Amino acid sequence: MATHFISDLHLCEATPALNRLFVDTLAAWRGRIDALYILGDLFEYWVGDDDDSPFKREMLAAMKAFAAETPLFVMHGNRDFLLGQGFETESGATLLPEPTEVELYGRRYLLCHGDALCRDDAAYQQFRAMVRNPAWQQALLAKPLAERHAIAAQIRAASEMKKQETGLSDIGDVTELAVLELLAAHDAPTLIHGHTHRPARHDHALPDGRAAERWVIADWHDAAGGYLVVDATGVRAHPLR
Repeated sequence: MATHFISDLHLCEATPALNRLFVDTLAAWRGRIDALYILGDLFEYWVGDDDDSPFKREMLAAMKAFAAETPLFVMHGNRDFLLGQGFETESGATLLPEPTEVELYGRRYLLCHGDALCRDDAAYQQFRAMVRNPAWQQALLAKPLAERHAIAAQIRAASEMKKQETGLSDIGDVTELAVLELLAAHDAPTLIHGHTHRPARHDHALPDGRAAERWVIADWHDAAGGYLVVDATGVRAHPLR
C-alpha cells in the first residue's frame, strides 16, 4: 500500500478526456491505496460551491465514491481557492490548510501548492494576497453566479494574453530563499508541491546544516503527466500511463 499525490489537473468543461481520465483514475485507485492528496488546481477555476453544473456534479460524485473507501485530501490552488465547506460535503474530501505537515510510514512530509514560493513574480503575489483575503472572497461569493463566471473568464483571458505576449508560461518557478525559509520553519525534511508544472526532485541544504529534498508533482496537461507515490521506502515519481 502507498499514498498518492497529484496536482494541477485543471479540470473544466472544455477538457472531457482529462475529466474522464480523472474519474477512471479514482475508480482504479479506490480502495487500493492508503490515501490520495490533491495539492491544488484540481479545477481550472471554481467560482463557488453553489455552482451546480453537470460537470461539477460528475466530478464531485466520483470523488465522493472514492472517499467512501479511501481518505481524500485536497489543498487549495491558485485557480480553485474558493473551494469551501460545500465542496467538502459534496466530495467527501478534507480541505487542508497550507502548508500542512503529515507523517506517512514513519517519515514527515511538508505539503503546499507551491504558488506562494514564487516570490519573484511580485504582481502575482499581490494578486494572491488579494484573492486569499476572506473579506474579498466573501464579497465575490455575494455576486450572482453568472457574474462570478464572467470574472473567472476575464482572469483566464488575461493569463492567456500574458502567455501570448511574452511567449512564455505565466507560471513562475519557486525561489530558493522561499523554499529554504519554509523548510527551516518545519520539522519535515521533504517538501512536496505542485503549481510550477516542472516535475523534478531537488536537493536543498538548510542554513542549520540539515539536508532536505523537494519533489514537484507533474501536471496533467493534455492527459499526460504523472503522480508521486509515497510509501515506506520514500518518494518516487510515476507516469500516468
